[in-house]
Amino acid sequence: MGHAFQLQGQAHELWLSRAGTCYRLHVGDLCLPVALDPRGLSSHRLAVGDFAETVFVAVHGDEVHVHLDGETYLLRHTHSLERFADQAVEEEQAIARAPMPGAAVALAVERDAVVRRGQALLVIESMKMEMTIAAPCDGVVQAVHVSVGQTFDRDAPLVTLDRTRAAA
Repeated sequence: MGHAFQLQGQAHELWLSRAGTCYRLHVGDLCLPVALDPRGLSSHRLAVGDFAETVFVAVHGDEVHVHLDGETYLLRHTHSLERFADQAVEEEQAIARAPMPGAAVALAVERDAVVRRGQALLVIESMKMEMTIAAPCDGVVQAVHVSVGQTFDRDAPLVTLDRTRAAA
C-alpha cells in the first residue's frame, strides 16, 4: 500500500507490502523488513532491517508523533487525493498515470464515458495489493491505454481524459 508522509517538513513516499506474516518497507529501490511491536501503553519496538529501537508513538488523526533516541518527530500522513490535487494537467487533456508498476485488474470506464473528478477509472494490482485509479478532473474518456491483465511500468499512461468535453 502506498503512503506519503511529511517528516520535518519534507515529503517522503513509501510503500508497504506483506510477505507472509511480515511487512516490507519500500523506499525508492530499497526494500527492508519492518515491524512495530507494542511493548506497553505507547511504547513499541521498531525494527527496520537490522535496526531495532524502542520508540514511543502517539497518533492523532493523520499525525503520528514518534519519540526516538531523545528526539520527537512529527509524521503527517498525506492522502493521495490531496497530494495530487495541485498536480498540473494539460490545458485540454488530463492523463491518469500509474503510481507504480503493476497490472490492470478491472476497467470501470470506456471511451467516451463522462467522468467526474475522483470517479473510479480502473483498478490496478501491484505487489499483491489492489488500488483504484481515480479521475484527476472532470472530462470525457478519450482513451483507455490498458486492458485487463495488461502490465505496465510506473508513470505509464492508463487513461486520457478530454477536459474540454467535461459535463457542465
